[in-house]
Amino acid sequence: MSVAVLFPGQGSQFVGMGAELFESRPDLLGERADEVLGWSLRQICLEGPEDSLTRTEHAQAALFAVSYALWEEFRATYQGPISGAAGHSLGEYTALCAAGALSYADALRVVARRGEAMARAADLEPSGMAALIGGDAGLAAQIAAKRRDGGGHLEVANINAPGQVVVAGSAEDIEWVAENAEELGVRRVIPLKVAGAFHSRFMEPAADEVGEALSRIVFSRPQFPVWSNTTAQPHEADRLADTLRSQVVSTVRFEESLANMTTDGIDTFVHVGPGDVTAGMAKRAVDDATIHAVSEVADIPAVADSLVTVS
Repeated sequence: MSVAVLFPGQGSQFVGMGAELFESRPDLLGERADEVLGWSLRQICLEGPEDSLTRTEHAQAALFAVSYALWEEFRATYQGPISGAAGHSLGEYTALCAAGALSYADALRVVARRGEAMARAADLEPSGMAALIGGDAGLAAQIAAKRRDGGGHLEVANINAPGQVVVAGSAEDIEWVAENAEELGVRRVIPLKVAGAFHSRFMEPAADEVGEALSRIVFSRPQFPVWSNTTAQPHEADRLADTLRSQVVSTVRFEESLANMTTDGIDTFVHVGPGDVTAGMAKRAVDDATIHAVSEVADIPAVADSLVTVS
């Protein structure tokens, strides 16, 4: 058995997440985190309101902190070997932190800056994202190219799993895709409730800010491989800052990352963090793999026991 952990990205947050962790891990989720963020992590996570938690500048930092705290609780129980990790968008920072590539404090600072920068970039002009139902990566690329040939700015933003492809662009681009779905060969287009066109050229101002924040970090070599959203290959230790900067404006190649992880011997995936989104992606993308989800502290004993029993 070769175990990898997966961490969720923005969109998995919900009011009430991590309630037990705020009691058990004040070292991670208490006053020191609030000093970095400039707002109350506990209040936003446990009380909301939802529209405040879902704001990009809050959601990213909150998800990172809660997911990492849950990882530490999981790791305290399951002490077997970890062969790799990946995270979806924001979750890539959680994966790298779990692998020891950067400290929790440094990661929280960068993630907070990332969320703020992406929120500001999204405010510069109307933009958005849409899921293409019934379309694959190849079709999404063709649609985006056709729109760009016509003067638009549509890009493929996320290739998550078979049947889960997301495009990003201006408000007009998203409207164009929705209006022409049948002609384009897409069964349905679902505009996403996001602040802007993440993982596209619309985020260039944010990438510059994230790059500046990353330049201040002293990275360590990861203790286990962490597959990059941008390259779908394990991160190169000496290029972490550059790759993470590029991630802000690049396609999230999560389906390809999962496939490459299995090629490299991973046969068991454990989602760690609120919800179970990455577990669902792994189930769709990887045949014959064992998938677990640790969404809260109560899930840890059974999952850890299963991993130990199998090994």
